[in-house]
Amino acid sequence: LSHPTNSSPPSIMKLAIASLLVGTAASFTPSSFINGGVSHKVATSTSLDMKYKVAVVGGGPSGACAAEIFAQDKNIDTVMFERKMNNAKPCGGAIPLCMIGEFDLPETTVDRKVRRMKLISPTGVEVDIGDTLQPNEYIGMCRREIMDKFLRDRAISFGAVPITGLVTGIDVPEDHKTSDNQYTIHYQAYEEGKSAGTPKDMNVDLIIGADGANSRVAKAMDAGEYNFAIAFQERIKISEEKMQFYEEMAEMYVGDDVSPDFYGWVFPKYDHVGVGTGTVVNRPAIKQYQKAIRDRAGDKIAGGKIIKVEAHPIPEHYRPRRVQGRMALVGDAAGYVTKCSGEGIYFAAKSGRMAAEAIVKLMEGGKRLPNQEEIERAYLAPYDKLYGPTYTVLDILQKVFYSSNGAREAFVELCNSKYVQQVTFDSYLYKRVQGNNPLDDLKLLGDTIGCLIKGYSIAKPDAVFSNPVESQKRL
Repeated sequence: LSHPTNSSPPSIMKLAIASLLVGTAASFTPSSFINGGVSHKVATSTSLDMKYKVAVVGGGPSGACAAEIFAQDKNIDTVMFERKMNNAKPCGGAIPLCMIGEFDLPETTVDRKVRRMKLISPTGVEVDIGDTLQPNEYIGMCRREIMDKFLRDRAISFGAVPITGLVTGIDVPEDHKTSDNQYTIHYQAYEEGKSAGTPKDMNVDLIIGADGANSRVAKAMDAGEYNFAIAFQERIKISEEKMQFYEEMAEMYVGDDVSPDFYGWVFPKYDHVGVGTGTVVNRPAIKQYQKAIRDRAGDKIAGGKIIKVEAHPIPEHYRPRRVQGRMALVGDAAGYVTKCSGEGIYFAAKSGRMAAEAIVKLMEGGKRLPNQEEIERAYLAPYDKLYGPTYTVLDILQKVFYSSNGAREAFVELCNSKYVQQVTFDSYLYKRVQGNNPLDDLKLLGDTIGCLIKGYSIAKPDAVFSNPVESQKRL
């Protein structure tokens, strides 16, 4: 299922509002390769038993889904690097319903099935969302340590070779865009029970960078920098009685007290809640915003015990260069996280799968290596066609609805509409816009303008802050 590529403005608005509501807490040197072909090796009787080796760096959803596809082609050797095979990545953990079926995820990977959402404005106005959901529809809430392990184990079962190791550097041949010369990966190999790693090297023919926002692969291939948000989350164990409130409920809080450009959340997990927030424009104040989200959740989490504190960067836009030679970025490493919602899990898995499928097809059963132009055409072009407009529109919508308390008040009021709720969940759960109604679309446009006018009239001014040094930092 995919986003429409020729959506009308109202449809795009609906899709944008969808990601606003239910997502998770998701240098311009031109290529020197122009229409030339990589000088491919010709198979001989002495090289028929040789296979090209693909290294997937990173074992999260993007890396695991890529490794699974490569491993199914027995003419390709696939290795998958992951520093900690039991890693629990800081993450809100929300996934759309379509991901369950599309990636064959068992229900054991889903901790909670959220069927209700509560959206709370800066002045405390609450909107309950979920009446339009069907009985079999829900937003999946997962713990990354559970879901990622399942995806990794499946890739391994198909033949991917797991390497518990941290990639520390990559030697990139100067002619890697026009030759078959191999890349050399330097890494620290770790053994269970030992804290120190052993330095090792490996030569590979193609690299998939699925190693997150601080990607070593991106640095090695000179992918360029991007701006980033900091997401901060505390896992809080609350009483069974209080946990009943969050049985099928998630909460989103908006206001400059919890974030000047994002939102705060309380998401249910297996036996606790994840409470967090994020920001791009005022990262030094993240702990101040975290205290505010705890305060606003109030009695619902009172008396809870913080069992884990997590923080991680979230990319704010695509890397300037996502493919260089035979190195390709996917997931957070490529910048595939939506604005407004911070949704990244689905797009990570999808990009990993799309990149691997495109490259496997280009390799023609392991007979040849693709070049940069071919990878860009077979992987980047289809991905950008499917999701590029969504990233762009959500960037605009974040600037509109998260820019001030007045806009946030308008956003909450707008989401009281059952029509908005219907297209919201349809768009998020299935990654497509449904239920187009010209009259309702026109009414939605008018309501948006009216809500903005009203919101600005009742909201308090946003707090002023300044961080000219920190705001210039990039990854």
